[in-house]
Amino acid sequence: MDLGDGTALLTDRYELTMLQAALRSGTADRRAVFEVFARSLPAGRRYGVVAGTGRLLDAIERFRFEPDQLEFLTSNGIVDEPTAQWLEKYRFTGDVWGYSEGDCYFPESPILVVEGTFAEAVLLETLALSILNHDCAIASAASRMVQAAQDRPLIEMGSRRAHERAAVASARAAYISGFATTSNLEAGRVYGVPTAGTSAHSFTLLHDSERHAFASQLAALGESTTLLVDTYDVERAVRTAVELAGPSLGAVRIDSGDLGVMARRVRGQLDSLGAHDTRIVVTGDLDEFGIAALTAAPVDGYGVGTALVTGSGAPTASLVYKLVARSDGPTADAPMRPVAKRSTGKPSRGGRKTAVRRVDGHGTAYAESISVGEAAPGRRDRVLLVPLVRDGEIVGREPLAATRERHARCVAELPPTALQLSKGQPALPTEFVDG
Repeated sequence: MDLGDGTALLTDRYELTMLQAALRSGTADRRAVFEVFARSLPAGRRYGVVAGTGRLLDAIERFRFEPDQLEFLTSNGIVDEPTAQWLEKYRFTGDVWGYSEGDCYFPESPILVVEGTFAEAVLLETLALSILNHDCAIASAASRMVQAAQDRPLIEMGSRRAHERAAVASARAAYISGFATTSNLEAGRVYGVPTAGTSAHSFTLLHDSERHAFASQLAALGESTTLLVDTYDVERAVRTAVELAGPSLGAVRIDSGDLGVMARRVRGQLDSLGAHDTRIVVTGDLDEFGIAALTAAPVDGYGVGTALVTGSGAPTASLVYKLVARSDGPTADAPMRPVAKRSTGKPSRGGRKTAVRRVDGHGTAYAESISVGEAAPGRRDRVLLVPLVRDGEIVGREPLAATRERHARCVAELPPTALQLSKGQPALPTEFVDG
């Protein structure tokens, strides 16, 4: 089934229900401010990572209701004819601010602020949450894995464990957080993420012998390739690999067994055969804890799949999209008033927010400061909200490499406790101040 390029129906029906009712009541054109935030981080996590912003900007730009979509909506009684006529002309003409992609966030951080008419802004709720909840979750898990790897490269290999489109988004999010490469070719084509890949056990099993399989791969890809050595007997496979490729063999991959023990044995064998520069890459249901457990092992790189694309136990960032302010009337000069939920267990804070990261004289962040209204940042404070959309025009696009560099800087800015994998409180407290 072809879903097309449009994004207008990547939404929940209740948004169109609210739109139709607001049009009927005359409140659709009231100015409104929505904010995206998480009430808390996943249990024990120290920080979250903003990701998906670039994808969201692309999706907002393509948010149009095409004739066949409007026909679907009206013929199924989802909207009435006046609402369909309004949707036919829909273009988001408001403003969006957000935390820069790659930055870190904490509980209550207003990582996205959407301002426009209620009718325009409410329709973006599901689109924003579906993209940001997924990508922030993946990027947050990936960042923990990168920290655990301690400068050893990581390959994203989760495509076979995710929805085909989610796999592409996951590769992008992982790259932002510091993964070196991905196995997903579409992520390479669309986003420029470097790709990597060698062979599977099936390739070895296809051939009459492991020697034949290795020789075929070396002939096709050269001696810099990575040979998978655990299909049969690892020790024999390593010996065969070096015999065929010589000491300049690029790498061997281990995908099973006690990876730490196997890596030490293989390293000793490679060194004894003169292959001192041949790298060892390990794969096999790794997460940040498994990676950290291999810190002392002679491992040169990791391949991570399932744990990454499922957020390593936190597949969503639990972000919400809440109305925090609205005008008393449809005119541009109508006064704005804060609004907030008082629901038990799900309260919200009214008023449009600004946010800064408090940084001490050593360049270390020590608090997330959120103000209702405008607030004057201190000399060292870092203003967190940047313009992304202005009067409906995208102004916040940036190269993926810039988001990756930003993430490295932002993590380096956090206190050392942020990098601990053990369960604990958020690395920065969230402080609310009056603007």
